[in-house]
Amino acid sequence: MKHSSCRASANRRRAQVLSTLMMIATILLLSFIAPARVQSAAPPAVDVKAISADKLANVPGSTLTAVVVTLLPGAKVPPHHHAGFVFAYVLSGTVRSQLNRGKIADYATGQSWVEPPGTEHTLTANPGDTTATLLAVFVAPDGATLTTFNK
Repeated sequence: MKHSSCRASANRRRAQVLSTLMMIATILLLSFIAPARVQSAAPPAVDVKAISADKLANVPGSTLTAVVVTLLPGAKVPPHHHAGFVFAYVLSGTVRSQLNRGKIADYATGQSWVEPPGTEHTLTANPGDTTATLLAVFVAPDGATLTTFNK
C-alpha cells in the first residue's frame, strides 16, 4: 500500500510541476503576441519586463498581466502596493518578501505567494549572491497602474 501511495504522490507532484511549466510557457508565448506596458519606477538594480496583458472575457473590466521581475544581488524594492490580485512565482534565486509588515519570508526557486488587493508589500529584496527572478501575474482593473510606491 505504501508503495502505491508514494507513486500517487509522485504523480500528483509531476502533474503540478507540468501545470506550472505549461502556465509559464503560455505566458512566455503570449509575450510575443501581446506585450504590455507596466508603469513602474523600480530602483536600477530591479528590472520589470512586461510579457503579456490580456483582458479577461469572463471577468469584464479586468486584465491579466504577467511581468518578469529581475533583482540583482542585494537589490531592495521600496514599500509598495499593487492593483488587484497578484500571484508571484520565483523563477530563479531567492526573493525575500514581507506583506503588511508581517513575517519576513524567503522564497526559493519554485515557491510562490499571493497578494490580495490592498496588501502593502513592505519588503521585496534579493538576499542572495546571484540574480533572482520572479514571475508576477496580476488580475487588476483594466488600465490600472499595477505598482504604486508608497510615499
